[in-house]
Formats: sequence, C-alpha cells, structure tokens
Amino acid sequence: MFVSIVIDPGSIDSASSLVNLLTNTGFKKIQRSCWENPKVTENELADLKKDIDRVTDYYDVIRIYQFPLNGMFVITELREKKWKRCQLSAAPQNGKPRPARK
Repeated sequence: MFVSIVIDPGSIDSASSLVNLLTNTGFKKIQRSCWENPKVTENELADLKKDIDRVTDYYDVIRIYQFPLNGMFVITELREKKWKRCQLSAAPQNGKPRPARK
C-alpha cells in the first residue's frame, strides 16, 4: 500500500529520531516534513507505528495517510501520545464517478 507520513516534531531530538527511523524503513523525503513509501505492508506499518510511538513525546504530531486499506483511504494521527484513525471510502458516491476538476 502507499503510505505518506507528515511529521510535526515538538523538539530537535524527536525530529532527528523520526528522520532516522523513516529513512531506515525505506521512506523518501518528498517535501520538508512529508515522507512517502509506495510499498509498505500492513505488518511493516504496524511495526513502524510502534517505533514512532517509542521515539516521540507528548508534543509531537504525526499524520499517516494510507491507501488502499480494505478499499478505504485511511488517515491515522498521533497527537498528545494518542493514536486516532479516520477511514474514508475510496469508492465514488452513488456508483457514479466524480467529475474531473479543471
């Protein structure tokens, strides 16, 4: 699955630890605080979340964007050392494709 991670570290130590962790797990820096990996398994992501939890503190904010996960677009956020998850349907509504934006 494709995974994008946006980090907002609360300290320089957390930032350094997160950068090391992400680069060691195959993520590539796309923008200043955005990292992506197009080939992550669910088990690898579960292990990565545990590692992220280990190196972060209360002031760090991490957002993980996953697609597809059981046909859904999933956003998982770590804020104040608590994980929260939001799932959005990837299928078009009413069985009709969404119009393309110009």
